[in-house]
Amino acid sequence: MKRDLFLVSLALVTWGVGEGMFLYFEPIYLQQLGADPILIGTILGGVGIAMAVSYLPAGFLSDRFGRRPMLRLAWLLGFGATWLMALAKSLPVFVIGMTLYSFTSFVTVPLNSYITQARGNWSVGRTITLISASFNFGVILGPLIGGWVGDQYGLNRTFLIAAIIFVVSTIIMFLVSPQPVEKSDGQTETGSWKDLLNRRYFQYLVVIFFVTFSLYLPQPLSQNFLQNQRGLDLEQIGQLIATRSLGIVVINLVVGQINARLGYLIAQACMAAFTLLLLRGVSMPWYFAGYFLLGSYQTARALAIAQGRSLIQAAYMGVGYAFLETAMTAAIIIASPLAGMLYQTNPTYIYSFSLILILIAILVTKLFSPLRTKDFVKGGYKNGTNS
Repeated sequence: MKRDLFLVSLALVTWGVGEGMFLYFEPIYLQQLGADPILIGTILGGVGIAMAVSYLPAGFLSDRFGRRPMLRLAWLLGFGATWLMALAKSLPVFVIGMTLYSFTSFVTVPLNSYITQARGNWSVGRTITLISASFNFGVILGPLIGGWVGDQYGLNRTFLIAAIIFVVSTIIMFLVSPQPVEKSDGQTETGSWKDLLNRRYFQYLVVIFFVTFSLYLPQPLSQNFLQNQRGLDLEQIGQLIATRSLGIVVINLVVGQINARLGYLIAQACMAAFTLLLLRGVSMPWYFAGYFLLGSYQTARALAIAQGRSLIQAAYMGVGYAFLETAMTAAIIIASPLAGMLYQTNPTYIYSFSLILILIAILVTKLFSPLRTKDFVKGGYKNGTNS
């Protein structure tokens, strides 16, 4: 089991280097290809739709046929989509590549299910945050390379180099062991997944939708903001993105050790601080601090999933995780074009408006999350799930 966790971590570190080279520069590259802020926000929202529609099919298929085949499919699709973006010479072709790459986000469903099964005696929260930290350890290096390559040779070259790096990651992922398809007690192979949609689970979906919307809104055009309004070059922006990844690693490793609900609240508070630092920041030290705290966004997503595990039976794990991911991605779909409209009106509006929403989100989590402090006991939740 621990061998497979090591292989998954290694594949993610390698993939993180490649993805980090281009993913966070995409809004800037879209601008170079002729897209204005509203169109950029609309494209990112459309990419979010592609992400959202991929989760549930991936959940069903991973529950029915196993998790490893879906992991392999995601790695191969991401590799091919990156080559398409690398070879694209126009905005429409590049957006097609972006959309295909976004479909690979379904990998979080079989991946979280796979590592949950392979975690041994580790908690779900610790395992998911550790795996996220592994990926983002690679992302620390990626933006530094991508920013330098972008300044020296153009951003399109970063996609080509990333595609080559993805070959190594794909080979590693093909070495992980298969896992048996789990069956629900007394039910069919896949069970009645509709049992998931009870009041407590649905309430949690609403909570994480609003929280994710609030946390994502200040992000889509931050790189454009720093370049256009603050005068930073691509190499400086690459350093900030690397700092974000360092923040993910550190915050995941620290906050991932405490109970998931409290960690979720701490991550939201860190995102509020990020928003304030970019709103009021006037120099690189401010932005470095802000982007370090921006790493808490991924921690929040990981801990949202970890809490949701307590509401999901093992046989429905893929579908259960898929609904959680779909709710969070739906928030991204709506937040992206809104960020573009706010930026077009006044670039600072995305931060002032987001700060208000994040403070409300903290209150919503405190009052309406179905997982409260009393649900936690030493070692996990009262329902017996070691999360």
